[in-house]
Amino acid sequence: MFYLRYFTRYLRNEVFVLPSRSLVLAFAVVLAMLPVLTQDAYVLRLVILTALFSLYAASWDLLAGYAGQISLGHALFFGTGAYATALLSAHLRLPPSVTVPVGAVGATLAGLLVGVPCLRLRRHYLALATLAFPLMLIGLVFMFPGFSGGEGGIWRISRLAPSRVQEYYLIVGVAAVLVISLWKVGSSRLGLIFHAIREDEVAVRASGIDTVRYKLLAFALSGLAAGTTGALYAHFTRIAGPSNLDLFMSFQPIIWTIFGGAATIYGPVAGAFVLYPVLDLLQTVVPKYRMLLFALLILFILRFMPQGVAIWVRDALERACPSCRVRNAAWRKRCRACGADLQP
Repeated sequence: MFYLRYFTRYLRNEVFVLPSRSLVLAFAVVLAMLPVLTQDAYVLRLVILTALFSLYAASWDLLAGYAGQISLGHALFFGTGAYATALLSAHLRLPPSVTVPVGAVGATLAGLLVGVPCLRLRRHYLALATLAFPLMLIGLVFMFPGFSGGEGGIWRISRLAPSRVQEYYLIVGVAAVLVISLWKVGSSRLGLIFHAIREDEVAVRASGIDTVRYKLLAFALSGLAAGTTGALYAHFTRIAGPSNLDLFMSFQPIIWTIFGGAATIYGPVAGAFVLYPVLDLLQTVVPKYRMLLFALLILFILRFMPQGVAIWVRDALERACPSCRVRNAAWRKRCRACGADLQP
């Protein structure tokens, strides 16, 4: 009874007071109840893939949006997780409970290996350097086709769970936990240091902070989340191939992050949950013009909502108090924290 009262009080005082938090809660409830409302295989598959790609986009946002380490080769982490999982599953017949963590750890190590030679590079030089790593891994895949599957990829991968509903709850649950964890990192002291490194690394170093260690940590955390995504994706689709490492796979999280709002974590999630179903819908309705319409949609958002859809919606529903900077619903007349007048 105590926990129920605490939960009710928390919802009333922390969640329902802001429209954006209420929308997030409603979205989480819909995700949790979706298999109860429908068990259509297409719908569940679409939501599962969208949840995976939202985690993938959030991992890029932590590295580039927060820490300022722009990566054009993020598919390296995704592909490393997918291939490590696929190889262990196909050749050693290990269960997903073993292969997924190993794939995530492999991607984390890949993040450290990429971070070490790129630490002295900045801006476009760093971006071009990261672009080379997934291309090198693709070359290794083609060099050993008997082991890696070559152009055809690896097909003999076990399923995560016996049924699609169980896969849904497992994948969406893991994605939700990791996204919340990344958001907590971004909201913590560590996220503040990442922000400072992005804005002025020289000033951060002058203040006595070891920027090398924190940039390596950003690469490792981003690789961990992206590698987990790749591992779950390989088990869900039951294939790991060169497409997991191509340029389009590297550019997708950038598009979703910019569309939703960078340096927020929830922005890339919103971007993925908007753009991926839209692209799938365009593939069904107008397959010949889907990329044209998709590009026009992105250009429209960049023109009229340059900070991202999620931030635009949040600012339309909420405003910050001029005195204490606490956010309030846009229709409130007085601040919920300090009581200051909110009307212009």
